[in-house]
Amino acid sequence: MRNEMIRVITELAAEDPNLVLVTGDLGFGVFDGFSRDFPRQFLNAGIAEQNMTGLAVGMALEGKTIFTYSIGNFPTLRCLEQIRNDACYHGANVKIVAVGGGFTYGSLGISHHATEDLAIMRALPDITVVAPGDPVEAAAATRAVYQTSGTCYLRLGRGGEPVVPGTGRDFRIGKAARLCEGDDVALISTGGMLHNASLARQALVDSGLSVGLYSMHTLKPFDRDTVAELAAKYKLVVTVEEHTVIGGLGSAVADVLAQLPAGRARLKMIGLQDCFSCVVGDQDYLRNVYGLSVDKIVAAVQNLRDGL
Repeated sequence: MRNEMIRVITELAAEDPNLVLVTGDLGFGVFDGFSRDFPRQFLNAGIAEQNMTGLAVGMALEGKTIFTYSIGNFPTLRCLEQIRNDACYHGANVKIVAVGGGFTYGSLGISHHATEDLAIMRALPDITVVAPGDPVEAAAATRAVYQTSGTCYLRLGRGGEPVVPGTGRDFRIGKAARLCEGDDVALISTGGMLHNASLARQALVDSGLSVGLYSMHTLKPFDRDTVAELAAKYKLVVTVEEHTVIGGLGSAVADVLAQLPAGRARLKMIGLQDCFSCVVGDQDYLRNVYGLSVDKIVAAVQNLRDGL
């Protein structure tokens, strides 16, 4: 995902001299080409994310389009006040890019686990929140947030995520991507969990269930219409997110379902519960611990099979 984001930003910078990339002392190596080709459009703000965001807002209010970049919680939670008061409140054209969503940097502990960012960012007024599911969606999302006026949050994996068939065909901010249709279960994924959700879907289909797969790459504005449609069509809706279930995708879907008439689908939320991850390990290990591996997703759905 990260490499596709950088590729697209490089293409956009060649077309738009007002696009500026500001990094918080990260991205060395992957940004070498950009900084060489566009030295007047690249800044290293150092390990000072609050200053980075204030700087970005100042330039944005002078007509620039600014992409800020750092790891997970650093360009978001560390400078939340600047994002809220400076960027969002003034409608500044600042695009906040966080690499390493979820447990990407799992072995570094909770300071590097981005597991509350979506909930916190989508609670802010006047912000767009996007979490693409694979490299194809990451490229499309980067272009989309560039074209979207105001403050945007773009949450990425780190790199090496596989492409999921069917993504990117008609990427639109605020509209879920329909990758597969079914009749019994709707799997709705956000962010880097899309590949695991896709593999889990295939395993469930092989077991005899009819399962749809949807990428909810935009958390704000949220595609309430598609959720309402799925709630009427399916018996069970399952959300899958590498994030706390409080305030993230699961909560957003639950909010829609709670306002629908009786007869709607049941809801199962798969994600980190109300806790910090005190376990240390790589991303796959932590996904398994917290019920996000392919096998654990399949088992969670199978446990509810009798009600379908």
